[in-house]
Amino acid sequence: MRAMAEFLTDIKTIRERARAEIGKGPITDAYGADLDRVIQVCNEALATEIVCVLRYKRHYYTATGIMAESVAAEFLEHAAEEQEHADKLAARIVQLGGQPDLNPDTLTARSHSQYDASPGLIEMIKEDLVAERIAIAAYTEIVQWLGDKDVTTRRLFEELLAKEEEHADDMKSLLERMPG
Repeated sequence: MRAMAEFLTDIKTIRERARAEIGKGPITDAYGADLDRVIQVCNEALATEIVCVLRYKRHYYTATGIMAESVAAEFLEHAAEEQEHADKLAARIVQLGGQPDLNPDTLTARSHSQYDASPGLIEMIKEDLVAERIAIAAYTEIVQWLGDKDVTTRRLFEELLAKEEEHADDMKSLLERMPG
């Protein structure tokens, strides 16, 4: 059995750096990612989540047809979960020393997914499924890009990714249950 590797930095040095750079909050010399780029990527994901909230809310309020009630309930649940994602991303951006970009004038341009105003229930479900698939692809790339350079942000994106996969599965199931 191999002995556990020694720390790369002695504890005295770690303590000195922690005191000297106290203004950096949680960002230490061990942080290996491009901080400005991570904040930018988080802001793009934040825009994506907000656009998803708005899309799901619109679909919730405008859903009509024979299965509208149960589908609308799913839209509302997803809107609430996407809002939770946005809140977690905004909090992480602040924790990293950045500012959450909530500017409505540039929201859709920064978002990975698109807003949708489809009039029919099947079209709404399809557009939501497409949006979830876009988020899944983007968040998968972000998780891989972050690797072990920012474990906390990576874990946040892994959590979001799992929920987006669940949402996509929900939309796929709804689509399969739709008549005709």
